[in-house]
Amino acid sequence: MPQLDTSTWPITILSMIITLFIMFQLKVSKYNFTENPEQKLVSVPKTITPWEKKWTKIYFPLSLPQQ
Repeated sequence: MPQLDTSTWPITILSMIITLFIMFQLKVSKYNFTENPEQKLVSVPKTITPWEKKWTKIYFPLSLPQQ
């Protein structure tokens, strides 16, 4: 039974990695990235909800007095 010749494997693997790297670089180079992104100042108005004005209590059915 002939032995498998693995002498070309390192160059094959290396060329595959280099090719994938080049393809990835070409893919990424198509995008336009902003050089210096600036932060936006967003002001959120505070809305007053009815339950913030007064204290409320949640009554569980088991905590109510028995009838």
